[in-house]
Amino acid sequence: MSKDIRFKKIIIKAKRKIFSEIAGNNLSHFEGEGFDFVELREYHFGDDVRKIDWKVTAKKQKPYIKIFREEKELNVVIVSLLGGSVYFGSKRFKQDVIAELFALLSFSAVKNQDNFSSVIFAESIEHYSKPTKKIFGVYKEVEEILKFDPLGKDINYKELALYLRNRIKRRSIVFLLGDFIGDIDLSMLSKKHEVISLIVRDKLEENPPPMGYINLMDPSSKKFVQMDLDEKSLKKYRKMIIENDDRLYRHFIKNRIRFTKIYTDDDPFVKISKLFSGV
Repeated sequence: MSKDIRFKKIIIKAKRKIFSEIAGNNLSHFEGEGFDFVELREYHFGDDVRKIDWKVTAKKQKPYIKIFREEKELNVVIVSLLGGSVYFGSKRFKQDVIAELFALLSFSAVKNQDNFSSVIFAESIEHYSKPTKKIFGVYKEVEEILKFDPLGKDINYKELALYLRNRIKRRSIVFLLGDFIGDIDLSMLSKKHEVISLIVRDKLEENPPPMGYINLMDPSSKKFVQMDLDEKSLKKYRKMIIENDDRLYRHFIKNRIRFTKIYTDDDPFVKISKLFSGV
C-alpha cells in the first residue's frame, strides 16, 4: 500500500472517530492536570492522594500535597519513537499504528482547543513542530511520521529523557508512542510533566513460531544475521520480552505513568478510550 493511501486511510478513520456526533464515540478531554505548581500544604481528608509530595511527607513525617494553579488550556506533546523496530508488522506496520495514534490524540487536542506539538525521536531528535491548534498541523505531522525512514536507527532512551526535560518548559501532557524495547528511565520527566506511554507491539514479535534456520535483517542496524529459530532459542527470546515488560511496567507504576499496550491488530481508538475512561 502506498504512503498516500495509508495517509488518507489514517486521517479519515481518526477524524471520523474523534469528530463523530454519535454519543459516546469521542475521547474524553485529556485528564491532565494542566496546572502550575504554587505551594505545599498539609493533606486534608478527601484530597487527591496523587498530589502527595512523598519527599516532603517523609521529611515532615506527615502528609503534604502540592497545590496547583489551573491553566486555561493544556499543552500536549506527542512523541513518536521511530527506531528500526517499528518497521515491522504482521497485520500493519507498527509505524502506521503510531501514525494513527498520533492522529487520534492530535485531533482530540484540536477539538478541545488545546495546543499540541509533535516530536519524532530515534537516536536523537529527528523532527519537532511548534505548538498549534490548527487541524492542518495534524495532516502535516502524520505525513512526517509516515515518510520517516526508521531503518538503521535505534532509540536512545537516555538522550530522549534528557531532551524532553530540557525542551519542554511548560508543564505538559507528554504522550510517548513506541514499542519500548530496552532500558528506559522517565522518573525525572514524570516529576515535571504528566507522562502517558502507548506501547505499540505486534503479537508475532512477542510470540514468534519456530522457523528453523533463516536470514533476518536487524532493522536497527540493517545488518543480516543467520539464526536458528528453534523452540529453545525462542523460549529464551520470549523470556527476554517478558523480563523487559516486567521492568517497564514496574517503572511506569512507580513513577505514576499511565500506559497501555496496543497490538497492530487492535483498534487504537478503543484501547486509548479505555485508558482514559479507566476501564
